[in-house]
Amino acid sequence: VQLQASGGGLVQAGDSLRLSCTASGRTLSWYKVGWFRQAPGKEREFVAVIRRYGSSTQYADSVKGRFTISRDNTKNTVYLQMNKLKPEDTAVYYCASGVGTDDFTGPTSYDIWGQGTQVTVSS
Repeated sequence: VQLQASGGGLVQAGDSLRLSCTASGRTLSWYKVGWFRQAPGKEREFVAVIRRYGSSTQYADSVKGRFTISRDNTKNTVYLQMNKLKPEDTAVYYCASGVGTDDFTGPTSYDIWGQGTQVTVSS
């Protein structure tokens, strides 16, 4: 089972990016899929999650209203649309999948992680 995160890049403040998380060996619609990020010198933090089967979502307060997580089950892919990017959004972004339903924001509740994609937002 592998997750592949892609779509990162260098953008200016106010720009948009769309990250993709594609799975092989796992049907993502059967699992919760979360996005996390880690900036240099900081701990990995929760960004967004989409729950399994349905489209229920949850966001960190810092990205609410700017980021949108969604699924395309036909492509076995989860997206993170990031709008109005800020310099403080600069980080390596990771996608992860898991089965637990009692915790959606803690990294330890996810068992499969992608390799990360760098997002850099210049001011």
